[in-house]
Formats: sequence, C-alpha cells, structure tokens
Amino acid sequence: MAELIREVVMEASPATIFPFLTDPAHHVQWMGSEADLDPRAGGDYRVLVQGKHPGVGKFVEVVPDTKVVFTFGWDEPDHPIPAGSTEVEITLLPDGDKTTVRLVHRGLPDDAVSDHTSGWGHYLDRLSIAVSGGDAGPDEEMASPSSSHN
Repeated sequence: MAELIREVVMEASPATIFPFLTDPAHHVQWMGSEADLDPRAGGDYRVLVQGKHPGVGKFVEVVPDTKVVFTFGWDEPDHPIPAGSTEVEITLLPDGDKTTVRLVHRGLPDDAVSDHTSGWGHYLDRLSIAVSGGDAGPDEEMASPSSSHN
C-alpha cells in the first residue's frame, strides 16, 4: 500500500476553507454532484463524484478549522479500492492571510497512486477556486477515478 501527499497554498483562511470539507452545499462546489456528509467521528462521508462514481467512507476525526480525516473508497462492484478502504487526511495550516492545504491519502494500491495524484490535483485546484469565491463549474468527467480497472 502507498500514500500520496499534495500541498496547495490557497488564498483563504482555514475558517473559510473548512466548510468546503464538511458542509454538503459547499462540498459540491468543488467535488461531487451530490454530497451526504455527517462531519463527526463515525459519521458518513458520501460524495457522488462526476455524477456517477460514489465515493464512500466514514469521518474519523473532525477538528474545526484545522483538520478532517475520513475513510474513502469507491462503492462500485469489484473496484480495487472498495468503500472505506483508504484514509484521507486534510490539514489546514494557516500562513498569514493564506492557508496551506495538506492532503494525505493513505492505503492506496501502488498502481492507483498516479490516478489519485492527478485526481486530487484536479480537485484541489477546484477547491482553491471555490474558497476564493470563484465558480469551479460542475463536477464533470476527467480521467475516470475507476480507470485502474476499466
């Protein structure tokens, strides 16, 4: 199993960014066409990515304006990364009037790291647009998150 780490500096405070990680109405502005989030330890994390790929897990840790940790995987038959089988940790590190968003995705199959690295890069770019008040547009098809088994 492998992990990937992405860090992006965003033009927003941790308090501005945090709701985009925990509030369904904000979450779909950068990732997912639908989101069902219960941001507390043991609460559900469900996001319909690109309108057709159900990403599913549970929140593990939620520290307001600081950190969110959730399990994650794809709720699709025979997917090599099943629902809840990996862990995503997003930490918000204040840097003046900006924030470094540090994402660590642990427990990925070695052959899924490149797909998920480009996927998270895409979504972190969209998050950066959304938290600065921009419109990232609808969550549409890019490189499929399930391409490793198509």
